[in-house]
Amino acid sequence: MTAKNRVLATLVGFVVLFLLGWLFYGILLMDFYETNSGSASNVMRAEEDMIWWALILGNLLQAYFLVYIFSKWEGIDTFGNGFKGGAIIGLILGLAMNLTMYGTSNMMNLTSALVDPIVSMVMMGITGGVIGVMLGRK
Repeated sequence: MTAKNRVLATLVGFVVLFLLGWLFYGILLMDFYETNSGSASNVMRAEEDMIWWALILGNLLQAYFLVYIFSKWEGIDTFGNGFKGGAIIGLILGLAMNLTMYGTSNMMNLTSALVDPIVSMVMMGITGGVIGVMLGRK
C-alpha cells in the first residue's frame, strides 16, 4: 500500500463519512435525537453556529483512523472486508463513547446511548467499505 493510496483513501473516506453524518444526524435521525436527548439543555449548536473546522478535522481524523488500522490488518482491500472492519470499530467505539457519556452526563437518554452506536456502526461500516476499495486499488 502506497502513501498515495493512504492519502486518497483518507480523503475519500472523509467525504463519505461527512456526507453520511449529514444524512443520518442532520436529516434522517434529527427528530429521534431531539426526542431522546437528556435533561441537559441547549447543548446542540444551530447549523449557523457550528464550528466547521472542528467538524471537518474530526471527520478527517476518523477516516485516517480507519486507514491506519486497515493498513495494519491483512486483507482489507475490498468493500466487504472494509465494511466488516469499519462496522466492528464503529460499534465498539460507539458503545464505549456513548455509554461513557450516558454514565457521566445528561446529554442523552439510554435509548439514544444504545441507538447511536448502531448509527456509528453503519456509518463507519460504509466508510470502511469505501476505504477498503480505495486501499485495494493497484
